[in-house]
Amino acid sequence: MFQRNHPILRRLQHFSIGIAGCGGLGSNAAVALVRAGIGKLTLVDFDTVELSNLNRQHYFQRDIGLAKVDALKNHLYAINPSVTLVTHNLKIDKDTITELFSSVDILIEAFDTVDAKMMLIEEWMTLFPDKPIVSGSGMAGVGNLDELRVRKMGNLYICGDEKRDMSEGFSAARVAIVANMQAETVISILTN
Repeated sequence: MFQRNHPILRRLQHFSIGIAGCGGLGSNAAVALVRAGIGKLTLVDFDTVELSNLNRQHYFQRDIGLAKVDALKNHLYAINPSVTLVTHNLKIDKDTITELFSSVDILIEAFDTVDAKMMLIEEWMTLFPDKPIVSGSGMAGVGNLDELRVRKMGNLYICGDEKRDMSEGFSAARVAIVANMQAETVISILTN
């Protein structure tokens, strides 16, 4: 399956990535990481797939009503049955971060709300100061692709334009670009 991947990606099978939130960012980043050959993913989300998710998240009509972690697990195994997937259908809070993600090498933050993003980033950087966290911020709207970037601050990487909020609505392509920026950031960290 991976014969056309860049040779450096072979080492990805030895790493574990956590994904906090399996919506537009998390589901698309998970797909990219599994296609790249990552060895293990821990997926955590409390939500179910709704019709309104299908415009930007890696789900299908048949997934409506399923827990996002269960639907995503099915899709990821369909891509690569050899990947190790750990799923938790629950809401992440300060008390569960260590239990859920202590064994991962890198965490992808893919929450919808600013408060949840801030809580996870602050807690992660306190609990695991030597482990990277890759966040998404500013993926709403259309166009202005030249504003999308990755900003590094210590072990925090922020992908997006860091300006646009959800009130502008979403473009599937722009959300997927930022999700893939997150996945590529993870791959770059692990292969350097």
